[in-house]
Amino acid sequence: MKKDFSIGIFDSGIGGLTVANAIKKALPNESILYFGDTEHLPYGEKSAEAIQQFSKRITEFLITKECKLIIIACNTASSVAYDVVKQTAQGIPVINVIDPVVKHVATHCQNCHIGVIGTKGTTNSHVYPKKLHLLNAKAEVTSLATPLLAPMIEEGFFNDQLSQTVIESYLSSPQLMGIDKLILACTHYPLIQEAIQNYYQGKVDIIDSASQVSKAVKVLLENKSLLSNKEALYQFFVSDYTDSFEKSAKFFFHEEIHLEEIKL
Repeated sequence: MKKDFSIGIFDSGIGGLTVANAIKKALPNESILYFGDTEHLPYGEKSAEAIQQFSKRITEFLITKECKLIIIACNTASSVAYDVVKQTAQGIPVINVIDPVVKHVATHCQNCHIGVIGTKGTTNSHVYPKKLHLLNAKAEVTSLATPLLAPMIEEGFFNDQLSQTVIESYLSSPQLMGIDKLILACTHYPLIQEAIQNYYQGKVDIIDSASQVSKAVKVLLENKSLLSNKEALYQFFVSDYTDSFEKSAKFFFHEEIHLEEIKL
């Protein structure tokens, strides 16, 4: 692997662009190659076997594009396909969006009540409670599936009255009463983070995966002497192209981007 190889990032849609954007800000010299599997979204409603097959094919594609690191920017894929991606990656480092968050929360929380919101696939896997309890046995963890949030955001409904109503309906659930921290276990959710913070009025610590993953990427590249010092190049691929999807993507990456369709 060479320093000027790209960081490969994939997600079921465009939510993972929040991770790409966080890496762009933290590591402006790093080239990014992004793949959104829009043909098969949302992963949260798919079987583990199907997600593993999708993730394997995407990883093989990223390898052909000379990536020095692969990021699974999807909580559902991270929970059920991490081992498959690592095996397929043939020695290329792989980072998922769960472990950096779990490590951060577990080391900054003693006797905490931790809330987790995400897709049905992520919450049904119980991956967050399992991993958090391995590092902090005393932590109380409550998970709540919030299946409407990701498709709502994908369609451009955020920071408006409709999204506010849906967000408040979920956050007012009795299951989340008394939490100290809330993990946003979906890479779409940073786009509604401000609304979530406003709901809790500073009384709950909100943890998003994008910022924690970008920190983990920086540490890994530093440790492996793989930090790039060249001008960054950004490439974006999807498995099913639509004009509306390309327009929505700019809100996630915070700049105009061009999507190229690739059938795997």
